[in-house]
Amino acid sequence: METKQENVIRTDYSEIMQKSYIDYAMSVIISRALPDVRDGLKPVQRRTLYDMYELGIRYDRPYRKCARIVGDTMGKYHPHGDSSIYDALVVMAQDFKKGRTLVDGHGNFGSIEGDGAAAMRYTEARLEKLTQEVFLGDLDKNVVDFVPNFDETEKEPSVLPVKIPNILVNGAEGIAVGMATSIPPHNLGEVVDAVKAYMKDNTISVKGLMRYIKGPDFPTGGLVVNKDDLRKIYESGTGKIRLRGRVEIEKLKGGRKQLVITEIPYTMLGANIGKFLNDVASLVETKKTTDIVDISNQSSKEGIRIVLELKKDTDVENLTNMLYKKTRLEDTFGVNMLAVADGRPETLSLKQIIEHHVEFLFDVTTRKYRTLLDKEQEKREIQEGLIKACDVIDLIIEILRGSKNREQVKKCLVEGVTEGIRFKTKVSEKAASKLKFTEKQAGAILDMRLYKLIGLEIEALQADYQETMKNIAEYKDILDNYDSMAAVIMGELDQIKKEYGSKRKTSIENAEEAVYEEKKMEETEVCFLMDRFGYMRLIDKNAYERNKDAAHAESRYVFTCMNTDKICIFTDTGKLHTVKAEDIPLVRFRDKGVPADNLGNYDSTSEQILYVAPLSQVAASTVLFVTENGMCKLVKGEEFRASKRTIVSTKLAEDDRLVFVGAADEMDQVVFQSEKGYFLRIMKTEISVTKKNAMGVRGMKLTGEDRIHHAYLLESRQEYAITYHDKPYVLNKVKLAKRDTKGVKPRI
Repeated sequence: METKQENVIRTDYSEIMQKSYIDYAMSVIISRALPDVRDGLKPVQRRTLYDMYELGIRYDRPYRKCARIVGDTMGKYHPHGDSSIYDALVVMAQDFKKGRTLVDGHGNFGSIEGDGAAAMRYTEARLEKLTQEVFLGDLDKNVVDFVPNFDETEKEPSVLPVKIPNILVNGAEGIAVGMATSIPPHNLGEVVDAVKAYMKDNTISVKGLMRYIKGPDFPTGGLVVNKDDLRKIYESGTGKIRLRGRVEIEKLKGGRKQLVITEIPYTMLGANIGKFLNDVASLVETKKTTDIVDISNQSSKEGIRIVLELKKDTDVENLTNMLYKKTRLEDTFGVNMLAVADGRPETLSLKQIIEHHVEFLFDVTTRKYRTLLDKEQEKREIQEGLIKACDVIDLIIEILRGSKNREQVKKCLVEGVTEGIRFKTKVSEKAASKLKFTEKQAGAILDMRLYKLIGLEIEALQADYQETMKNIAEYKDILDNYDSMAAVIMGELDQIKKEYGSKRKTSIENAEEAVYEEKKMEETEVCFLMDRFGYMRLIDKNAYERNKDAAHAESRYVFTCMNTDKICIFTDTGKLHTVKAEDIPLVRFRDKGVPADNLGNYDSTSEQILYVAPLSQVAASTVLFVTENGMCKLVKGEEFRASKRTIVSTKLAEDDRLVFVGAADEMDQVVFQSEKGYFLRIMKTEISVTKKNAMGVRGMKLTGEDRIHHAYLLESRQEYAITYHDKPYVLNKVKLAKRDTKGVKPRI
């Protein structure tokens, strides 16, 4: 059977992949990760709020289970998993993350210290009053477009008719494909004032807007300390805001003081509070500061309270600067005001965000008042019909009594058709033929109840008509006159500010970079110990003297050094790892110590330690390197002084590794031992002194698959013996030869 190929379009695979990936990326950007500049909401947030609105979970009604909200949202509008919906719901209910909460949560919705919310089956929620009135208030007035949901069984709003720039008030965070957004929250009252200022003068600059919006207003408070940078950030839409926690000094009895952190940087939220406490504890443990006696976290629902108890004569300012410098008590907030504007992602300035919102406000308000005008005009039509009907009510009753059915009456009232209707007089019939009611008026007349003919009811009808005409005139004025519409919008904004505005929490100022004077460590001599398992520790020199024999018996490396020195670790991969002596714990003799893996970049799973010594000793000596393939060289120790924690100590061939590293100053001979049992003794002077990034020279000629097993440094006047084939073998007896020769095999 032949396969038909006529309908197969041959396309390059890379083109298909490129197109598919672009489609995926745009879907994530537009439909998942980035907020819309108009309502400041991501699709999942918008859908959740709309679903709560549809379910009738208002601010003045009982709470409903979050599981119900999540399930309904997922089934109707957002088929992307329950966790993303619930996470969005939780964030909208957390007052420490949002400038204004949009959801009123009941139950455990997590804490500022990083505790997660309870499962959705345990928590309840309802809309906040702000959300109900400011975000969803006019949805029934045809103010936004509704679009089909994912399976076209429901309709959902493409955007919510939000009356304030929510993208500024609540900020936004989101990671898309190839881009991310990070917008800080702002004070609602300030944002409203800025919008009004723009409406009054649309040529206003970012500088002008910043007279109203002083800067971000984080729910955690704190301080913004780079005030002068804010203008550039708001003009470009990108930049970095420097944040600090608020620190207060409290005096205790006996002249002692304590530092109390009452507000934290916004970036310290969650697990970073615990990390901050650990960082402070680490500063104390590593003796970076000796001023802190105790640290305690006394935070509660009332607010943050982290207490640092200090020594009596502590320089508080210097310590505070140290905390700013060494911990996250000072941090940066990266601003990237990226949002979806006109269907595409765009980095926006402060003015552009307000421009987009004001344009949206006018569009929404126009649609609102058109809808209201249409309703009032419809009402007017009916009211005019009823008033006219009251004047000729006797005629209408005569028509009703003389007609056979409703349609006959309606035809007479609308078109003046009197055929088939019994009239008392020809005058009545003639008058009936002149009636010209509209379809809607005729329907209203037929539906009118008799009590409406009471005198007071007629007066009420005429009063309603006058009110309707007044409304029509007002709505037409708003729609036809820019100033009138602007006045309406600004009036609504004023009302929102009055009801929902709050005082600024974050202070905006300029502050110099934190500078602290680091206390110099008291230089003392200590003893370094490393066992065969790679555990390192420092002990007091007196303790070493008392336990000297045990120290040498139990440890692989033992030497004295200064506590200000660095420890050099040479490995078989050609790397040199350095660890500050001050980072190694100073313990009692019988304590275990800490693995080398935990203190530096050394990885015991992929490399082996060959030589350990203090940097001061290494720098003052010449170091011998010998590789498995027989290469060797001498390097001046000064070359190993580096600021980096890990450097390359020697250059190696791809299939080569180091087998020996050691200080060679006091030795004058080198002995190579191969795996096949060959020994070669040469003078150290035959090995050239090179740079650390050189390969070196060949020390011993190897045959076949033979490799260097080990190397030894000898002093000619002293006898050195090793165990070879379970027997002692004196290395000094190896025949002295030239470099790059084969060596000899001992007969034992």
